[in-house]
Amino acid sequence: MTTAPRPAAELSADEARRIALRAQGFLGAPDRRAGVRGVLRSLGQVQLDTISVLARSHELIPYARLGAVGRPAVEDAYWTGSHAFEYWSHAACVLPVEEWPHFAFRRRAYRDRPHWGHELSAGAYGKVIDQLRDQGPLTATELGGAKNKGEWWDWSDSKIAVERALMYGEVVVTERRGWKRVYDLAERAIPRALLHDDLDDAECVRRLVRQAGEALGVGTRADIADYHRIKGEQFDAAVEASGLVPVTVAGWGKPAWADPAALAAEPRGRHRTTLLSPFDSLIWERARTERIFGFTHRLEAYVPKQKRVHGYFAMPVLAGGRLVGRVDPAREGRTLVAKQVSLDGPKAVPAVARALREAAAWVGCDTVTVERVDRPELAPELVKALA
Repeated sequence: MTTAPRPAAELSADEARRIALRAQGFLGAPDRRAGVRGVLRSLGQVQLDTISVLARSHELIPYARLGAVGRPAVEDAYWTGSHAFEYWSHAACVLPVEEWPHFAFRRRAYRDRPHWGHELSAGAYGKVIDQLRDQGPLTATELGGAKNKGEWWDWSDSKIAVERALMYGEVVVTERRGWKRVYDLAERAIPRALLHDDLDDAECVRRLVRQAGEALGVGTRADIADYHRIKGEQFDAAVEASGLVPVTVAGWGKPAWADPAALAAEPRGRHRTTLLSPFDSLIWERARTERIFGFTHRLEAYVPKQKRVHGYFAMPVLAGGRLVGRVDPAREGRTLVAKQVSLDGPKAVPAVARALREAAAWVGCDTVTVERVDRPELAPELVKALA
């Protein structure tokens, strides 16, 4: 494990929190001219997930930073004009196309040791490559069917083959159509200047460590390595050359590194008030969220209903640079239903109401109703604030 050299700065916990908020796009005026693509480039990735409540997570992430950007505009920003591709980073993520060369190390690792348990049938790989070359972009269904007749993970030969080609980098996911991946040949989808694996593993990892540090502003070894799921030892080998500088943060108890640009100017400006996807990179790592915000959050979608505390898809509420509560939302026609609202106290009520009203307008709802508040004595105040 890395022993950090003498720190370049000693940060208070509050300074670290503000640096993280600015780096993630929640403090200061957003660059609206850059729009959704600017958010993607700044974050370096946007995580995808199957769950859709208000909207899918990859839509919620730019919304949380920019406000009510049109949902079709979000999809267009990602998937038109060869600006992005989908690949394995923190999880399945939308990535700026400029990052293609920096994932060469992962493509090589997959070629050496595929990370799927499926057996690849003879001839299946070449067949899907030929289909894509002859017919253009296709979904797994169009390639011959995504599944056999067994369980969800019982993939068809064509699905196994195209996913293997995706890992290897011969095939690229260029969009989601009805939530189905659309595959195309990398030679068609990736700009020629970027379509190479020329960078060695050390340079790829160095670049991704730097990018993660810039996107987080400040982070521990685990924070930064987890951003693109880099191994700890890879981080250790790359961090000194990455340009990140060692810092200490009061109360963290672990060595940390920061983007030098984040230390050069005091973070200031307007805070966003918004609902956050649980898959937002500001909060996706529980230990970091607890360390920065003193806020414990867990996605309960996969927790048995009777054991949930805050709800199926509880979304933390960010206001004034703090996490002040949670909302478990649903939609019924043109009504946004707050199935459960968890409040940190009376001061959270106006912020939660504001976040709910804005989210409702964004998804085309004209009414907000509240089913349950964890502090029942605050329910009348919240309902009044929503009126």
